[in-house]
Amino acid sequence: MERESMDFDVVIVGAGPSGLAAACRLMQMANEASQELMVCVVEKGSEVGAHILSGAVFEPRALEELFPDHKERKAPLSTPVTEDEIYLLKDDTSSQKLPNGLTPKTMHNKGNYITSMGNMCRWLAEQAEELGVEIFPGFPATDILYNDDGSVAGVSTGDMGISASGEHKDSYMPGMDLRARYTLFAEGSRGHLGKTLNEKFALDKDASEQHYALGFKEIWDIDPALHQPGKVIHTAGWPLDEATGGSYLYHAEDNQVLVGLIVDLNYDNPYLSPYDEFQRLKHHPLFSQYLKTGKRVSYGARAITKGGFNSLPTMNFPGGLLVGCNAGTLNFAKIKGNHTAMKSGMIAAETVFEAIANNNESKNLTQFAENLKNSWLYDELYRSRNFGPAIHKYGNFWGGAFNTIEQNFFGGNMMGVTLKDNTPDHAQLKTADNSVKINYPKPDGKLSFDKPSSVYLSNTNHEEDQPCHLQLIDKEIPIKVNLPKYAEPAQRYCPAGVYEVIEQNGEDVFQINAQNCIHCKTCDIKDPSQNIRWVTPEGTGGPNYPNM
Repeated sequence: MERESMDFDVVIVGAGPSGLAAACRLMQMANEASQELMVCVVEKGSEVGAHILSGAVFEPRALEELFPDHKERKAPLSTPVTEDEIYLLKDDTSSQKLPNGLTPKTMHNKGNYITSMGNMCRWLAEQAEELGVEIFPGFPATDILYNDDGSVAGVSTGDMGISASGEHKDSYMPGMDLRARYTLFAEGSRGHLGKTLNEKFALDKDASEQHYALGFKEIWDIDPALHQPGKVIHTAGWPLDEATGGSYLYHAEDNQVLVGLIVDLNYDNPYLSPYDEFQRLKHHPLFSQYLKTGKRVSYGARAITKGGFNSLPTMNFPGGLLVGCNAGTLNFAKIKGNHTAMKSGMIAAETVFEAIANNNESKNLTQFAENLKNSWLYDELYRSRNFGPAIHKYGNFWGGAFNTIEQNFFGGNMMGVTLKDNTPDHAQLKTADNSVKINYPKPDGKLSFDKPSSVYLSNTNHEEDQPCHLQLIDKEIPIKVNLPKYAEPAQRYCPAGVYEVIEQNGEDVFQINAQNCIHCKTCDIKDPSQNIRWVTPEGTGGPNYPNM
């Protein structure tokens, strides 16, 4: 069976906030100019929103620019933030509420909304389709197509029906080549095609090292008597005694709360388990007061690109652009990346449309950098450039103090100071013999849970007889290098129980349970030997988040 090919003006990889905002803006401009434009969005999830996970307190600035009538269009923004509370958790029982004056202004959420970004993306997809965009869910972009001159020519979608041994099954169906004048890569954090483009075009050669965190989220139904719609709680401190990061609890609609923990992936103890730190968190009285009589209904986790302004790569290359979290546009000072992702997609759309309208022969969209620099997105990211490096260098307390002073008194630009952290997250791990083992309490099944029961709530599923999408560059390294040197940390940094060291015939064996993978990308980021490469599985595989 031959591969089919389709031609478009613009192909967008990923139906997240940045990709869908780009698609909508492109078609708005085309319709305003009465110009025919063919725009296609491919999405690896089974449906739009299936792989979307975000806190999320949503800042509507970009949405208001894209759709000024979003309220009339019934965008899913029904829970405005009513109050902010920020706490320092001192230990597993005590906490100190911080006055607003002692927290960065960027952490205040007046005018924002608590929402589900999965539902927001479903809504954006509806707007895009009404404007004439073609959206193909269940079709992962697996490879990049190139023109003879080396410029990007589009993407290939993955074949279906290939067995784990590489044979064509009865259900075999070849993927398609989607060719375009320009291709936008909006895959989200640590997109595997974005990673390929970075390597091919050296996009990050002038940037600081990129940094990541692992974000957890659960949705709980709670007692209506305890529910306070619009209340936002953020914390720092415990349980992250050996890592930096923070936690959150948002009172959403329908007597639900959204609870989560963000763990920076620059931690150095290989025995640390981000998942188990999250389970411990829920036993703190600040959280358990809401959860102990409630019911957990959903679970998920996702890597967060958090290097910020200093770590932004060159986002343009011949034939296309990186946008959103694929490039790292999240503003970590606000713990928000949805409005910035959308704005980056909108700027990309305006740059591409101008190039098409002017029949620009140049494949390299160099004007994008200037358009970005002239936007509020650039200014916002620049003013928060020190937030992450300050936390990394000085820890939660002193780093937080630095950021409060810089944001509240210097508008994010304290005498031109720029802090940088150029050590990769995967290079931070100490050896096991120089680290202290951490003994985590057994889950109680009421507030804390084991990984299998959590993965079950993520609705994760993959076709079992398919090539493993978690590729080892060297199959010997997990047992011969990572196990003796780092106690094989993949067993602990993975939030879904994908990686295990088991005994077979008296020998240690590295087992990959790819069926459990929730596509968080942590393994691709944190493996100390950089031996795991995450690629897309067969279409529709992965989590199916209902309203995360």
